[in-house]
Amino acid sequence: MRDTTKHQGLRNQLASILEAKGITDKSILNAVRNIPRHLFIDSSFEEHAYQDKAFPIAANQTISHPYTVAFQSQVLDIKKGEKILEIGTGSGYQTAVLLELKTMVYTIERQHELFKKTSVFLPKIGYRPKRFIFGDGYKGFPQQSPYDKIIVTAGAPFVPKALLAQLRVGGKLLIPVGEGEQVMTLFIRKSLKEFEKHELGDFRFVPMLKEKN
Repeated sequence: MRDTTKHQGLRNQLASILEAKGITDKSILNAVRNIPRHLFIDSSFEEHAYQDKAFPIAANQTISHPYTVAFQSQVLDIKKGEKILEIGTGSGYQTAVLLELKTMVYTIERQHELFKKTSVFLPKIGYRPKRFIFGDGYKGFPQQSPYDKIIVTAGAPFVPKALLAQLRVGGKLLIPVGEGEQVMTLFIRKSLKEFEKHELGDFRFVPMLKEKN
C-alpha cells in the first residue's frame, strides 16, 4: 500500500475527531496527522483505517482505537527526550506516536509473531526505537531503568511491582488494570517508596499475557 494525499486528508479528519473528544496536545494531534495508520493494519480494513476504531492484527491482538492511543499519550504528558518503556509493541502504532514525540523508546512484545513482524516493519517506514525487546512485559526491562514514563498497552490483572520499581522519582506509569474491562490507572512516583494513584475511567484492552519464566 502507498501513502497518498487522500490518506493525509483522512488523517487530518481523524485528528479533528480526536480534538473534539478532548485531545488537546498539539504534538499528539500532529503525530496522528503524520503516521500512516493504514499501513499498520490488514489491507482489507484500509477504508476504515482513519476511523476511531480498533482492528484485529496478528496473534489475536488488536491495534487500539486512535483515541485510546492519544489519550494514554496525553495523560503521560510526554516531553521531548524522555526515556519511555512501552509494554506491548503490538502493531507498533503507539510506538510510532511515541517516536513522533521525539522520545527514546524501549518497547517489549511477548508474542513472537508480532515481535518479528513489527521489528522489521517499523524501521522500514522510518520509526526506530532505541530497542525492540522480545520478552515478558511483567518484568519490564531493568537494564535501561529508570524510565521517565512507562506505558502499558494491554489489560493487566494486577500492577507489576517490577514496573513501578523501574520508574524514576517523578516518573509516571500508565496501565489498564482489571480483567474483562479495565480501569486506566496512573501511578506517579513521589519517592523511593511512595506512589500517587489516579483512576481515569474504564477502557477495554486485549489481556496482557500471563507471566512466564
